[in-house]
Amino acid sequence: MTDTAGTDTAGTDAVRRYRIVHRTTYRYSGTVTSSYGRGYLMPRDTGEQRVVDTAVTVEPAPGDTSTGVDIWGNRDVYFHVVEPHDTLVVTARSVVEVSRPDPALWTAGPALQPWESARPATAGGALATDFVLDLEPAEIDDSVIEYAAATFVPGRPLGEAIVELTHRIFTDFTYCSGSTSVSTRVSEVLASRAGVCQDFARLAIACLRANGLAARYVSGYLATDPPPGKERMIGVDATHAWAAVWLPGDRWLAFDPTNDQLVDERYTTVGWGRDYADVPPLRGVIYTEAKDSTIDVSVDVAPITKDGFDA
Repeated sequence: MTDTAGTDTAGTDAVRRYRIVHRTTYRYSGTVTSSYGRGYLMPRDTGEQRVVDTAVTVEPAPGDTSTGVDIWGNRDVYFHVVEPHDTLVVTARSVVEVSRPDPALWTAGPALQPWESARPATAGGALATDFVLDLEPAEIDDSVIEYAAATFVPGRPLGEAIVELTHRIFTDFTYCSGSTSVSTRVSEVLASRAGVCQDFARLAIACLRANGLAARYVSGYLATDPPPGKERMIGVDATHAWAAVWLPGDRWLAFDPTNDQLVDERYTTVGWGRDYADVPPLRGVIYTEAKDSTIDVSVDVAPITKDGFDA
């Protein structure tokens, strides 16, 4: 399952190139006779990102596989393993070039205008209206509206509001691995004041939608640098999630409340949608009498130097 886009180019100071390996291993306490899987593991092309190469392999080899593009333009992969197995390994390997976003996104134009002017209904953004609607079941309640109100005061410039919302979530909430699941509600995160990247992205999105702004959930990777004097550790990176708000002119300003920063060339986008459920890395169905299973995920995001070697 391979998808290669564009023509290879040499790296430049303005462009970062990454080699990404994302491996998911399922182990079962008994034999699985059939496994169906679908996921979003292949990065997509964007205005700031070019996919040089991407491929997904499955072990045992599937009897049926396919790749496609969903309604949002994300690349998905499907597989069906019919060989009996007690271990399933899904590995995505990609090479991606990422450029720094245009600084004008947050320093000029719509970012300097009152946030109210970025409502799609006001700005004529018909294609963005799907990203304004609340989810089902609803996530926008009184607690979300109250939290958002402190940032979205009337007439405030949109860029300023986004920077403050990003900082408030980073400051007000504690990152706590394992404290939530993919089914945790935004109201629960507000009550506990703890969560992980997907929770903070979903909270930011709910705050934006509560004020009539279009927002999308973005799934991908964030390249991390080792401590000074230390070598990179392989396989210790992770999937990441952040949010993006629509700007008049059909552009999107992406921001990361987990790390209190706007998205830059360290971020690799896999896909986006209205919520996590639109772009899960993997989901599937198995047929087995096994009672127990474990999952192990290893992610490595390695910068590639100009001479083609991993940094």
